[in-house]
Amino acid sequence: MATWHERFQSKEYVYGTDPNEFIETMQNQLKLSGQALAIAEGEGRNAVYLAEQGMEVTAWDLARSGLDKTERLAEERRVSVLTEQVDLAQADWPQDAWDLIICVFGHFPKDVQRKTFDGIRQALKPGGHFLMEVYSIDQPAYGTGGPTQESFIYRPEEVLEAFREFKILHFFTGEVERHEGQLHNGLSHVIQMPCQKPAK
Repeated sequence: MATWHERFQSKEYVYGTDPNEFIETMQNQLKLSGQALAIAEGEGRNAVYLAEQGMEVTAWDLARSGLDKTERLAEERRVSVLTEQVDLAQADWPQDAWDLIICVFGHFPKDVQRKTFDGIRQALKPGGHFLMEVYSIDQPAYGTGGPTQESFIYRPEEVLEAFREFKILHFFTGEVERHEGQLHNGLSHVIQMPCQKPAK
């Protein structure tokens, strides 16, 4: 926890204040509304963006310093974001709570990945959406951001298997340009997936 807490203590937003390009694109297409959860949200750029779109947003992160910056950014943008300090390894996921859950470059050990995917499936309302952009197993060779440990990176087949019962609206793995603050810069290899929980 100390690493992330220390990383976010600087005044500068290390991943910038603009939303992730994939999240912005999907929101423009889907026009989602209601209650949203941003997990591993860091300094709040995506949570604040969704709040600006009229959603009621909760941001989860392990680092209190990141959540403090989320609150400051929300105040600057004159929107409201509820922040909660949550360790995804021990998260208590509610049932059918959110219309949208997003995960942007949230990287965890495999056991936490599986637990988090289980939680997302449980916590989305029927008909709700999950949007994710994460680094793929091929990303370390690019050196433009993200973890280098293989156990923290995602494989396309694992993502598809975890959400096999959902409607996959789009699936992409490949190269994109990302310029997000200091730490995501340049040509990158990602996995993108918007999917929808079946309606009851």
